[in-house]
Amino acid sequence: MTDGAAEAIMLELVDETGQTIGTAEKLSAHQAPGRLHRAFSVFLFDDSGRLLIQQRALGKYHSPGVWSNTCCGHPYPGESPFAAAARRTYEELGVSPTLLAEAGTVRYNHPDPASGLVEQEFNHLFVGLVQAAVEPDPEEVGATAFVTAGELAERHAAAPFSAWFMTVLDAARPAVKELTGETGGW
Repeated sequence: MTDGAAEAIMLELVDETGQTIGTAEKLSAHQAPGRLHRAFSVFLFDDSGRLLIQQRALGKYHSPGVWSNTCCGHPYPGESPFAAAARRTYEELGVSPTLLAEAGTVRYNHPDPASGLVEQEFNHLFVGLVQAAVEPDPEEVGATAFVTAGELAERHAAAPFSAWFMTVLDAARPAVKELTGETGGW
């Protein structure tokens, strides 16, 4: 911090293959048309195979109040996506995953009509287990829920979800099925 002003949060800009090509300030990277940057998405399940989802806090500048995956965010420049995923899961939900495994990557471009911001991301996916009670940070998370595949489908039809949610879930499904077993319905 300098003179009481908050330091800018920087993101890694990447090319189409995920190679780092520079950095940009977080908000500017999300302003239309968006700049391709590194991100991560986490999907944590309980011992019953239910997915932990979160409702983003109303104070978030991007996609406030919508439901989304367990945790998502951006690594700091030079930080590994795995370390960033573990760090943000703890910061947002007050819990560390019992197991966290890489589940591939997905690249997407999702404009958010409500805010005018754009998610232009090269997203690293992670799946894992959570076996402790979550203690969400109210600045980050409005609510949490553990849901079965059927309950998620019902919620998704009835409530707003993040623009990127189905893209990252679909890309992570092979790893989710491996983690939860075919009987989980995922």
